[in-house]
Formats: sequence, structure tokens, C-alpha cells
Amino acid sequence: MNDLRNDRLASAPWAVNPGVEVRIAPDGEILARGPNIMQGYYNEPELTREAIDAEGWLHTGDIGEITNEGFLRITDRKKEIFKTSGGKYVAPQVIENRLKQSRFIEQAMVIGENRKFPAALIVPDFAFLKDYCALKGIPFENREQVVADKLIMDRLFKEVEAANADMGNWERVKKIHLLPKEMSIDGGELTPSLKLRRKVILAKYTDAVERIYAD
Repeated sequence: MNDLRNDRLASAPWAVNPGVEVRIAPDGEILARGPNIMQGYYNEPELTREAIDAEGWLHTGDIGEITNEGFLRITDRKKEIFKTSGGKYVAPQVIENRLKQSRFIEQAMVIGENRKFPAALIVPDFAFLKDYCALKGIPFENREQVVADKLIMDRLFKEVEAANADMGNWERVKKIHLLPKEMSIDGGELTPSLKLRRKVILAKYTDAVERIYAD
């Protein structure tokens, strides 16, 4: 129900002013060029060359797409995207937001930089999961037990497959690992604005990540 509303809030008409051009680079970055685009940083030629290429395109640092309705939708920040070992770019926030639309999933972090495929570290919605287990007769002794239950793993992966449905093969989540504890500010996994501290999370769950890619 909130998909369209969220898309509109994250979008803007791409032809903002006459003479302004917008295009999407091969890696998904939004580029802009026109008379109202900044010409560079004052007395900072190196920074200017980093931001504006030889053809005059401003590299915004945002990842996005132009929808069929003509809206520019910002889906991620370029610094968040990663490249698989096959050379494909993946925007993790797009996939994470899809995953979190599931009632079963509270938090998700998509991984896969320099790996063969994307995977995800997932924190279930334990309140919903407890009700589900009671309904299905699945034991729920504690969080550690339930996230290791194969029935729960299989059920959560069905939610992942639903999120994967219309995505390219290279960006589909192929494996998951369920975490028994929420990622939090106090735990160091989230910033004060509730963004994922990806390097911290990867370091904290190194063993789990390596098990995902062990096969």
C-alpha cells in the first residue's frame, strides 16, 4: 500500500528546467548537465574534476532511475553500491527496502562485494515470527533456536524470493543468514540516523558471511 507513496516521495520530475539534461550512467549514477548546474568548486580544481567530467556532467553521487511516468527516482547513494566478482553493480538499499516490506523481516543488510552473488543478513520480526510459530506448531524456545530452525529459514527465504521476483539475476539474493538480535545504535551497527554501519556489521558477522560463501 505504501509502495507508490514511497516512490513518489523519493522522486522528482526529471526535466526540472529547460536546458537541463539528466541521464543515468552505466553504473546507475545520476548525471546532470545544464546552465543551472554548478561550474565547480571555488579554487578547488581537483574536487571539480572529481565532481564534473570532461563533458560537463555533474556526478551527483546518487543512484537512480527514470520511471515510466517520467519521474527521477533516487534509490541509493553511489558509495553504498558494490560490485560482484562478475563485475555487476548492485544497489543494496533497493533490495533491502524490498525485503523489509515483508511482515517476517525487521532488518536486512545485503552483502556481496567481490563475491559471486548477493546474500543478506536478516533480522526477523520476532513478534510476528512468534505468532507464526504458534500458529504452525513450530517451537519458539528462544531467538537463537528459532533462527536456526530449517522451517523458519525456508519460510524466510520464500519472502526473499518474492522480493527477488522482478530483479536481474545478478542482483537477486541467493542466500541468507538470520540474526538473533536487532542491529542497533547501542550495538554500533546503526548510525544515529539509523543507517547501517556496513563495515561494522561485516566485521561483527565475519564468520556468518564466510559460511554463506563457503560452498
